[in-house]
Amino acid sequence: MIKHLRITTGHKGFYDITSQLAHTVQEAAVDEALCTVFIQHTSASLLIQENADPAVRHDLENWFDRLVPRNDPLYTHTNEGPDDMPGHIRSALTASNLSIPVQKGRLLLGTWQSIYLWEHRDHSGQRSVVVHL
Repeated sequence: MIKHLRITTGHKGFYDITSQLAHTVQEAAVDEALCTVFIQHTSASLLIQENADPAVRHDLENWFDRLVPRNDPLYTHTNEGPDDMPGHIRSALTASNLSIPVQKGRLLLGTWQSIYLWEHRDHSGQRSVVVHL
């Protein structure tokens, strides 16, 4: 089964998509499977990360801001705004796809894990995520 999800992002940051993915797995009515999640964009990524303390995501965002700054004079791809090239680099350093095992019709995530779409642009809108079971 393949399903396309549309995730609305309005700004840079983390968007928890775990419930949408869990619902997709439930709809598929599979007992055991591998859930592959793929984002069809080059300035956003996917991440499995802690869901209990939002400071983790805040610290990740701040760390990446230092690692991949805006307006680096070495960037040549600058015509789409100061957040675009850093978004591409962040995407290259993270993941465009994830694989999560499914057992008894449920994603086998750890207690403190959630699946996030990490938007790297200041303003975006709609992101497309493909789910394959």
